[in-house]
Amino acid sequence: MNKASDVKYHSTPLALMSNNEPVATESSSTVDSSTSIPVEAAQVEVLEELTYDEQRDRHRLELGVEQAFYQAGKALSELRERRLYCSTHKTFEAYCQDRFGFTRRHSDYLIAGAVVVENLQEMRTIYSQILPTKLEQIKPLASLKPDEQRQVWDKAVETANGKVPSGRIVKGIVEQLKEKPLVLNKYYCQVGDVFTLVRLEGKEKKYNGCWAIAVEPRDLTVIVDVHDVTLTVKPDNLDKIGSPDVKRQLPHTLKRIRRLREVGSLDRGAYNVLEDLGKHTYLTPVEESLLSWLEKYYRFR
Repeated sequence: MNKASDVKYHSTPLALMSNNEPVATESSSTVDSSTSIPVEAAQVEVLEELTYDEQRDRHRLELGVEQAFYQAGKALSELRERRLYCSTHKTFEAYCQDRFGFTRRHSDYLIAGAVVVENLQEMRTIYSQILPTKLEQIKPLASLKPDEQRQVWDKAVETANGKVPSGRIVKGIVEQLKEKPLVLNKYYCQVGDVFTLVRLEGKEKKYNGCWAIAVEPRDLTVIVDVHDVTLTVKPDNLDKIGSPDVKRQLPHTLKRIRRLREVGSLDRGAYNVLEDLGKHTYLTPVEESLLSWLEKYYRFR
């Protein structure tokens, strides 16, 4: 996706952004932002065919309307940084109030909103093409770190079923983040990553110290395979193993152990050997010999 500087947002007069309100609210629009999606994706009845040039212009103009707050924020930022207000006003705050009817708070939100949009444009996810269309969708994100902004926005779009989320949805996810740090595990790990399990409690406590292989990273949890079962754990339960050799070898070891465990009448000695192998990330020569002997004994070789 193009960087923010490469995207051309078309002009909307800054004065039109105020509407005599310090900050825009969701009720100020007759269109629910949760249903605001690119016209190409909407299922609508075609009443009159547009030419290619007309379709292009429509998309350009719609983008200008949807991202008006972005352009306003970029313009205000440049006015402030270059001090282009100083010929008529002593302060930027007084200039914004007299020229556009903006309070200092509203101006700050617009400038911060433009920064957030540029940050979101750097996402590399299935939702990276879906960007905010209203200032109220941006406000909850302004105080977050860039990575948190991307994670929260991605989760908000997912919650809105792939559409532009409302400010209420974004705010709700930010509130969850404040209550408990949000770690979206699709950013934390990938399928096939290997870990040591730690801090498990209850009936899963016995797996502390065992190796695990990521099967399915979800938003707040990760499904992992251990030597005899599949578990759903939290990021706090995973201590990542960075060795490429371990990452390459463990899936093969898991396959061999799982195949032996499927034997209906597994001997107690064999069971104990397999339990022990579930706690070691690599096989010693003796362990490799024991595993090979068990495979031969149970006719897998």
